[in-house]
Amino acid sequence: RYTNPTVRNFEQRLAALEGAEDCVATASGMAAIMSLCLARLSAGDHIICSRDVFGSTVMLLDNFFVKFGVEVSYVPVNEPEAWRAAIRDNSRLLFLETPSNPLNEVGDIAALAKLAHQRDCLLAVDNCFCSPALQQPLALGADLVVHSATKYLDGQGRCLGGAVLGSAELIESVRGLLRSGGPSMSPFNAWVFLKGLETLELRMRAHSSGAMTIANWLEQQGWVEKVYYAGLASHPGHKLAARQQSAFGGVLSFTVKGDRAAAWRFVDATRVFSLTANLGDAKSTIVHPASTTHGRLSPEQRAAAGIGDNLVRISVGLEAIEDLQDDLLRGAATL
Repeated sequence: RYTNPTVRNFEQRLAALEGAEDCVATASGMAAIMSLCLARLSAGDHIICSRDVFGSTVMLLDNFFVKFGVEVSYVPVNEPEAWRAAIRDNSRLLFLETPSNPLNEVGDIAALAKLAHQRDCLLAVDNCFCSPALQQPLALGADLVVHSATKYLDGQGRCLGGAVLGSAELIESVRGLLRSGGPSMSPFNAWVFLKGLETLELRMRAHSSGAMTIANWLEQQGWVEKVYYAGLASHPGHKLAARQQSAFGGVLSFTVKGDRAAAWRFVDATRVFSLTANLGDAKSTIVHPASTTHGRLSPEQRAAAGIGDNLVRISVGLEAIEDLQDDLLRGAATL
């Protein structure tokens, strides 16, 4: 469960990329978040989480950690004062995604790290959308980084895996949980992820370039209401993202003109994009967040997070951009 040489090799290489003292690999990205929280939180503790996060993260905190006496608050990732106001005497952990899933909202890692440390809290950052090729949260002051290795670290949608990175002291507590609880990465998956790391930098640059082209193009389409991509100058988090990221990643979202049914007609009509909730693949993927990645949230929770029924999320792969544009136009023809 906790002493395999191939898994350890992956942990060491990923730690080198993130600038971390140590890393522990897990069975999935959600196993990484669960392991981090189990290792660092106790009954009576308080966690502050960014509001616009992966739906399963919300479900994990609200349905399970709350049951064991952990208090949870949600705040907008891009409002430092909201984080400051939410901190209590029993706060122990600040957790955020930046850029967020699916709206690409951007949190100021350095500012939140300073705030967390002023109040004796830890700051953990989900770095899934950027990977260490584009963003290193630890260098900006974060204490812990989590990854879903299933996404960009693999890059071809082959295996499930996750990781938690940070100081040797913090990671040791998480590693102890793997020994007792067993949410461990398989050696074969670790080997696949090791191969993925070899091309990570090249892939992330290509994904980012393709997403930027698609985002700029979508802003010019009459059937699109709004595009959510931090690489666009129109995005409220653009300047911050440009400061703490070296590029903007391959995931973007947009709202189509119409309702939930219109969004689903659009998604169903595409043929080059694969209809799946995964992202970070060499093949482009498309999904309707309100009924998939965030489908278990209540309508009120989705509304608070800004996830409307006409929102579509795409992960731009490595195909020819013209083929992707033609495929999106195929969807637009149904609106």
